[in-house]
Amino acid sequence: MPRRLERVVSTPAFADEHEYERELEQAQLRLLLVQRHLHATGRRAVILLEGRDASGKGGAILRMVQRLDPRGYAVHPIGPPEPWEAGRHHLERFFDRLPRPRTLAIHDRSWYGRVLVERVEKLCPEKAWKRAYSEINELEKWLVDDGVPVLKFMLHVSKKEQLRRFEERRDDPFKSWKLTRDDWRAREKWSEYGRAFEDMLAKTDTERAPWHVVAADRKWRARVEVVATAADVLSGIFGCACDLPRGWRVSKA
Repeated sequence: MPRRLERVVSTPAFADEHEYERELEQAQLRLLLVQRHLHATGRRAVILLEGRDASGKGGAILRMVQRLDPRGYAVHPIGPPEPWEAGRHHLERFFDRLPRPRTLAIHDRSWYGRVLVERVEKLCPEKAWKRAYSEINELEKWLVDDGVPVLKFMLHVSKKEQLRRFEERRDDPFKSWKLTRDDWRAREKWSEYGRAFEDMLAKTDTERAPWHVVAADRKWRARVEVVATAADVLSGIFGCACDLPRGWRVSKA
């Protein structure tokens, strides 16, 4: 079913930072319990995040792994193919980034680059990115059928909020490295990227690997939603309880 990103509605803001930190820690602890289950049973999973520049993917991933056992996950920031990768099938470079048993593989951007940036920037022929939808669906089917869940998050940020974050990054010496000329150029193609995201959601939102669209204008809400959804979905797939054990408590903010 086609989705319209402009209809994505932000959830209410948290009352204060204390409420945000309390909700976040609860979600983080539940995800930690899921990770312990993966380690005990040898299972594995893929979590990937897509979205426009400054949509909060990195911040959500940071909060996702903040309380996890660092031996049980790997974060893969996905950029353009390296020269030795460019001549191979576009999915080949992701095979080495699939999770080992007992681990989570978390992708900051993913194999969807073929139908997003490569499509919009004309880095590959039209027939190649059109073919990629079925190739990606087949890859995800193969993973899920092999017992490897694929959780897909699309963080949606509005044009107004993206501009505010760009300007904040530009003026902050500790964040200026995050903002590049490519980010500004991509912003000029807002509508083209919007169509690419809509097509991505329509053509690859499958029963095996559905998309979770997250309203990202409110960073705190988006972070909690990503972590909590990951814990809920994985615990349901693996059949493990992620309620806090008796005697456990969340530390004070």
